[in-house]
Amino acid sequence: MRLATLVTLSLLPTMAQAQFGRSSWTTFGGDPQRTGWNRTENELSAENVTSLKLEWSVKLDSQPKELTGPTAPLVRATMATPRGVKDLVVVAGAADRVFVVDGDTGKIYWQKKLTVEGTPERGETWLCPNALNATPAIGPAPRTGSGIGGSGMGGQALYVVASDGKLHVFNLVSGEDLLPPVPFVPPFAKAWSLNLASSVLYATTSQGCNGVKSGVYGIDLSDPNHKTAFFQTGTTGSGIWGRAGAAIASDGKIIVETGDGPNDAAKGFLSDSVIGISPKDLKLADYFTPANRSWITKKDLDMGSIGPTVFRYKNWELAAAAGKEGVIFLLDTRSLGGADHRTPLYRSPLYTNEEVNFATKGFWGAFSTWEDPSGTRWLYAPAWGPPTSKTQFPIQYGETANGSVMAFKVELRDDKPALTPAWNSVDMSVPTPVVIANGLVFAMSDGDYAPQFGAGGNLLNTQQRKATTGHSVIYALDAATGKALFSSGDTIKGFSHFSAPAVAGGRVYTVTHDGTLYAFGLGIPQP
Repeated sequence: MRLATLVTLSLLPTMAQAQFGRSSWTTFGGDPQRTGWNRTENELSAENVTSLKLEWSVKLDSQPKELTGPTAPLVRATMATPRGVKDLVVVAGAADRVFVVDGDTGKIYWQKKLTVEGTPERGETWLCPNALNATPAIGPAPRTGSGIGGSGMGGQALYVVASDGKLHVFNLVSGEDLLPPVPFVPPFAKAWSLNLASSVLYATTSQGCNGVKSGVYGIDLSDPNHKTAFFQTGTTGSGIWGRAGAAIASDGKIIVETGDGPNDAAKGFLSDSVIGISPKDLKLADYFTPANRSWITKKDLDMGSIGPTVFRYKNWELAAAAGKEGVIFLLDTRSLGGADHRTPLYRSPLYTNEEVNFATKGFWGAFSTWEDPSGTRWLYAPAWGPPTSKTQFPIQYGETANGSVMAFKVELRDDKPALTPAWNSVDMSVPTPVVIANGLVFAMSDGDYAPQFGAGGNLLNTQQRKATTGHSVIYALDAATGKALFSSGDTIKGFSHFSAPAVAGGRVYTVTHDGTLYAFGLGIPQP
């Protein structure tokens, strides 16, 4: 067997679990590396995407909690079921409900109300909603001592973490429990998107909600005792709140970005840093801390505002990282910060947030990346606010005072990877992480209201923030030029908060804060 084939096979447990069959989207970002690239979606193209239309919308029985609404959608396409071949769309509600929807019709396939034990010690706020917050994951059913857990067709499981921190595992087709609820993260923590790699499920926590320390949790699904490991990122703060959670490198290393807090590398407390953690046992393996970390922390410019993405470029495996500051780093996953933990492969100029605003500017959400047929590697970043006065894009579509998707090419410069600005999209109000599919970029302006403080310096509450929201808009952009080929306009009536679209099986899905799930597609072909 050729060496290249051996290497490819060795990566399969990590890199291929999240996408199976026809154009599925089974974890936030589409794969464990959080690339945002749906490699198997080819039903939507530059030629037909202009004909996208709203196929259906359904109001789910999903009550928001503070600003937290339903999780970003997941899709398992072409699933054989007793009712026929289905595209199953998954959304979990903040108030501990799970919905599986038929992608062709918008009808509920099955739904469940999760049993929650205990009560939070602290009241709800928009920062700590005491809610189900982590986007679930779809993957192989867990193996038990007697083989594949549960019955059903296809052996596919849905992994969901309830607000009380317990992990629920369901058969994706039937909805039956494959395991009894298992303690995973502490009760009423603020947990973020689940990531499944090599039989271990990971989640990240932030904001100190209900007194829970920030860090990374891992549960070994192959262990009959369901052993859980924890890596703490700080005594207070240092939260991992990029909505994609953790990304996984090819060697299994967990890559995360942390927010503001104490910094003491000797104790493993690493605020405003990129951290590499060993799989399963969750020990500190490596880290990168920017040279101006103390200033970033002082100005509340969390690097935790965005999640990293991991990808190959020539001889490197890179992690792209950033934060509210508006600077992007490219890091070697084998040595994140070099010998001194302060030296990235590449540090960009300031691309956004000239005014040093901690709430409405900078990079937020998650990066996305793909390699086009010519071999060019692209990186896309959701930018809140306009580019800096010194940032020049060869292609742009007017002023972007509210925000935009910024596109960069990864290129060699002085024998190292570097970023070259390529295009800046149309103006978007609070852009979310994008999905790349078949030469298209699917972006969403979520219509959220980002300011956290009023004119008098008062902290805004949930109702004050919701009173000034707009509505979400879905865009399809040419991945190479940023040209807008489709916009949903005023079709979507509500806003979303910290969400993202999903693209799979020839449809684009999004869900709003009030629990309405939308499906845009080309329509079912008629005979």
